[in-house]
Amino acid sequence: MSLNRRGFFKLLGVTGMTLAIGKNSVASPDSKNTVEFYGILYDATRCKGCRGCEFDCAEAHGFPEPLPTKKIATVRKTDESCNTVVNTYKTSKGEVFCKRQCMHCNEPACVAACLTQAMHKTKMGPVTWDGDKCMGCRYCMVSCPFDSPKFEFHSANPKIQKCDMCFERLKTGESPACAFNCPNEALLYGKRRDLIREARRRIYEKQDLYIDHIYGEHEAGGTGWLYLSPVPFNELGFNTNLQQSSYPALTKGFLYSVPTVFVLVPALLLGIHQATKGNQLNGEEEDE
Repeated sequence: MSLNRRGFFKLLGVTGMTLAIGKNSVASPDSKNTVEFYGILYDATRCKGCRGCEFDCAEAHGFPEPLPTKKIATVRKTDESCNTVVNTYKTSKGEVFCKRQCMHCNEPACVAACLTQAMHKTKMGPVTWDGDKCMGCRYCMVSCPFDSPKFEFHSANPKIQKCDMCFERLKTGESPACAFNCPNEALLYGKRRDLIREARRRIYEKQDLYIDHIYGEHEAGGTGWLYLSPVPFNELGFNTNLQQSSYPALTKGFLYSVPTVFVLVPALLLGIHQATKGNQLNGEEEDE
């Protein structure tokens, strides 16, 4: 069994000790994040709709090969077998292509909603999912303002699927697969601060080409994916009514005042999940 009775109660004990130490041991809701995240700048004026990023993403993650462009008739969303899509939009300036995927928020609502920390904001910036911790509640799906996490409803062993910014590649010094091979340089990977500076430079130098808006700079508290566009973002299907502060910030004051029992619940659920998973593994071994 992966988590025995002693380990289970040890998990609860550590959580209780953390709460007993007090708020001084926990980052204040108003503390500033000094970590510099990495991200990707997508320039819709440079995208030619080749969809190479879709194919590269599918190959990097072991997904089925995307359908040919001729068979695509509607605007698509990502799903459990596709982490990114490139859609064609008819806009006030003609045909414009736009890529969509998880936005990798600076303060992700999915991470705040996850009871077992299966959703995790890494120090580099990507938001990843850990199947060993997930208990299948799907709160991450409900909380995401960008509708990014997808659930494998038809799988016997379902996972949450979404773009992870090719985190395994980043750990070895490589760039995300989609950005590495983009033939038109529509995708630029780098430090978020540098990407914003580059986006502003492009807007300033070609004011007739871009609208003066970097989508993702402030939306939902800021995101790892940043967008430049020749048309207002609502013409590309973006939600332009999102608040500028992060969504987890709405609940920080409440979470710091809730009774201890509610803070212990995630640890309890994780313990039950791990213990149940361990029992299932033992049962499978006995069957063999």
